Amino acid sequence: MKVLLTGWLIVWACLANGQSLPAIKVSPNKRFFCTADGKPFFWLGDTGWLLFVKCNREDALQYLDGRKAQGFNVIQVMVLHELKSAKNVYGDSALVNGDVSKPYVKDGYDYWDHVEFIVDEAAKRGIYMALVPVWGSNVKGGHVSVSQAEAYATFLATRFKGKSNVVWMNGGDVRGSEGLAVWQKIGTTLKKHDPQHLVTYHPRGRYSSSDWFHNAAWLDFNIFQSGHRTYAQDTSKNDLHFYGEDNWRYVQADYNRRPVKPVFDGEPSYENIPHGLHDSLEVRWNAADLRRYAYWSVFAGGAGFTYGENAVMQFHHQGDAGANYGVTTDWKTAIGSPGAQQMQYLKKLLEQRPYFDRKPAQEILPTNTGRRYDYLLATKAKDYALVYTFTGQAFDVDLSKLGFNVGKAAWFKPATGETTSFVMPALKGVTKFEPPVSKEDWVLVLER
Repeated sequence: MKVLLTGWLIVWACLANGQSLPAIKVSPNKRFFCTADGKPFFWLGDTGWLLFVKCNREDALQYLDGRKAQGFNVIQVMVLHELKSAKNVYGDSALVNGDVSKPYVKDGYDYWDHVEFIVDEAAKRGIYMALVPVWGSNVKGGHVSVSQAEAYATFLATRFKGKSNVVWMNGGDVRGSEGLAVWQKIGTTLKKHDPQHLVTYHPRGRYSSSDWFHNAAWLDFNIFQSGHRTYAQDTSKNDLHFYGEDNWRYVQADYNRRPVKPVFDGEPSYENIPHGLHDSLEVRWNAADLRRYAYWSVFAGGAGFTYGENAVMQFHHQGDAGANYGVTTDWKTAIGSPGAQQMQYLKKLLEQRPYFDRKPAQEILPTNTGRRYDYLLATKAKDYALVYTFTGQAFDVDLSKLGFNVGKAAWFKPATGETTSFVMPALKGVTKFEPPVSKEDWVLVLER
């Protein structure tokens, strides 16, 4: 009886502290994520970059509740954004004199208690926190030495290693070569002192973490930032990848690397942000664009997807002096943007089917010669196949390459999550399929 009582006390203590979630692990086949108890985990992230500094406790809970209701299970957030002014909404400083090696910890509620409060509240809602230790511009600017990085990463690992819902996201919007020794030190130190949590690297736009760190022992999975530029704006000769909006190409490149590691788009174009970011008069990315980025990259082999919205990622309030990227909407309104509501449909589409044997399946698309928006992406497993079309044009599928006989067929609408079944003729070989409505995105669902 004493042993049983002790066990229940431990469970109760974990629940009280919000740490009832199993940690995220890399799946046995190294392609996806799973929880520590072996269940599939589709990473559906949101970029809440300034959550710790712009939100009080009440606002943080409102944000977490909103994203939970929309099916998000990961929040990507900066622990430190700007070193010299690292304060939260309560005026609590994070550091002593902007030195990352000297976190300011005091009696009573401080900056780090606020971070911990939000991490714990996220856990209570089934949400994991992908923590960026220090934003890349600080390292690129020479404000973090290797020794400071080691001391700071040791502090973080020690403070948060008991939080089961933490993932470490090293870097922060810069090339890995910009402060390489610092990034390596943060990565190795986090893994040394907190080996049970996953670690990755958030790169600059049009780059992947694999470009510098794929073989690093501390890097558990790759993410890339497909960026915010259109095909026409993708003209920089200094970028490593000239993929334009084809974010699926990053997945293909990393999918074929060895050793095998999961990969996904950790920052695509944000909903309601101007094309190219900086010209507020430009056309803005919308929900359909975000769906395209999500389905393209996941069907190419991605282990998840991270969404973003202009006002939410910076927690903009009307009249904020530091407003960026032409933002005009209050974040509490923008949190209900259509794209944010629609991301969960992709997650549900995959979670309702056998998960770990899914793989890219471009071989089933024999006439997939379209470019850019006309390009099709396919994925399949033992008992099903999915094909995504952004433009809703008719396309061919080679049924002989599915590996199963089709017993059920349907059209899935990414904008609503609705499924419409149709009668599948007893055909073999190359068969043409025409979506119910053209000029809309659809997923063809074929099942054994």
